[in-house]
Amino acid sequence: MKNPSHEPLILPLGGTAPDAAKTETAGDAIEPREPTPAAAPQIDALAGIKTWVFDLDNTLYPADCDLWPKIDQRITLYLAHLFGLDGLSARGLQKYYYQRYGTTLRGLMEEYDIPPEEFLRFTHDIDRSSLLPDLELAAAISMLPGRKLILTNGSREHALRTAEALGLRALFDEIFDIVDADFLPKPAAATYERFFDRHEVDPADAVMFEDLARNLVIPHERGMRTVLVVPKPGQRDHREAFEIMGAAVPPHIDFVTNDLALFLHGAFTPKEGNG
Repeated sequence: MKNPSHEPLILPLGGTAPDAAKTETAGDAIEPREPTPAAAPQIDALAGIKTWVFDLDNTLYPADCDLWPKIDQRITLYLAHLFGLDGLSARGLQKYYYQRYGTTLRGLMEEYDIPPEEFLRFTHDIDRSSLLPDLELAAAISMLPGRKLILTNGSREHALRTAEALGLRALFDEIFDIVDADFLPKPAAATYERFFDRHEVDPADAVMFEDLARNLVIPHERGMRTVLVVPKPGQRDHREAFEIMGAAVPPHIDFVTNDLALFLHGAFTPKEGNG
């Protein structure tokens, strides 16, 4: 579905994703579903939500932000120093670990028993001055009823500092980071179960916002509503090619939006004439 007007996209309960997403993981054949027409479909679909769960990177800040590339470069540098590799070789090893294990850190822990604390400190030691407070998103999150949680494959310190730069830190009740997950990253089922138990989350009255479609499979299976946050038209997409969803929206994704603040406002801002 093209979106030439650059208007914010909210795709409800099936349909076709924007043309910016052109590839899909090999073997993941997806049956398209018919779009469900509705003016503000998230109002009904998200009624009764008590826990709002947000991924951090490329979800709470714009997809074309330079934050993730900075972390990505630090990971490459860490591997280059650790193994004495040139940049190209370190980059290749990094992407191999990421695709096989879910995070580069997990690969290093599995294959070399690398202490995770040093890796997390080094890779998240970045300049966040490019991040500006997102007043619209802050207003939208602040009006949500119930708890607001961050579930990230990054560190707690990274989440706190990033949320602070965005003007969102005070809005979240808790953060579940990669340490809380025992360094087993999303999309591992055990990580979600640990998260549910730790924070007493009932998936039936919870929703999750993510930029990676594969990280929404288990939440959907457990009964959560799921929202995929994608780049706006023209924004640079820093995700890996294998992470970008194809044209058909898979059935484990309830909504696709390229404007998180607008989506949240639409969930709880009554239309004129509707009381």
